[in-house]
Amino acid sequence: MRDLGVGFGYLLKGQRWVARHRRAYGFGLLPGLITLVLYAAALTALALWGEDAVAWATPFADGWPSPWPGLFRGFLTAVLFALGLLLAVVTFTAVTLLIGQPFYESLSEQVDRDVSPDGTAPESGLPLWRELWISARDSLRVVVRAALWGVLLFALGFLPVVGQTVIPVIGFFVTGFFLTEELAAVALQRRDVDLRARLALLRSRKTLVWGFGTPLGLAFLIPFVAVFLMPGAVAGATLLARDLLAEETAEPDPADDPDTPDAPDTPEGADDDVAGPVSGTRRPAR
Repeated sequence: MRDLGVGFGYLLKGQRWVARHRRAYGFGLLPGLITLVLYAAALTALALWGEDAVAWATPFADGWPSPWPGLFRGFLTAVLFALGLLLAVVTFTAVTLLIGQPFYESLSEQVDRDVSPDGTAPESGLPLWRELWISARDSLRVVVRAALWGVLLFALGFLPVVGQTVIPVIGFFVTGFFLTEELAAVALQRRDVDLRARLALLRSRKTLVWGFGTPLGLAFLIPFVAVFLMPGAVAGATLLARDLLAEETAEPDPADDPDTPDAPDTPEGADDDVAGPVSGTRRPAR
């Protein structure tokens, strides 16, 4: 159970990191804003025409006595919108990461350099088009897995009592797992960890993953919140990825951040000898 708190701690640390690096945070907002507009349009269309779609799919209810057709179709419309909202939460990260691949790749590298004792970050060495292809392919595979879980949970939602209590809770944990996978993929892909290995790595510490992804998934249900949390979520997932791989991580030094107002100016000529965040460790200045 300790890992639940550790995972949530990484979520908070990621948000604190972007709060200290306002320039990276500003660039990281752009992909989320674009994705938000696209998803808002899709959910609005579902809300406006979902009832018509349900009526078209249930012609057998036309002959039922009143008020059962209206109640039945109203329930299915509500469930359809809830399923669409769940899929939106699960896929929002994948689509945002795909749109913002260059932005989040740069942000994740900055986090790695900031907390690495030697000030370096792993690099994939792949061209951008290749990274985009791998990211899109893996995201599609993850979305398919998430959709299958969504359909299963949708069906189980019809069970009396359990479907209205236990199943929604399981749904949030499933959402949290897949959210974390998508976010951690930014850092793990640079380390040449493929999808199968990523999933095995995350399953090995499910409580850590749930502690990070489940509260994030709940927060993503609030309109507009996902946009503002995404940069920090990528930063926190990078820290989580380092933990999963047992990489040494040092606390970042706020004085090293050029965006921090109180950061002292580094004297000219001192770039070759900047103290790292771990006592006795030297790392090159960024």
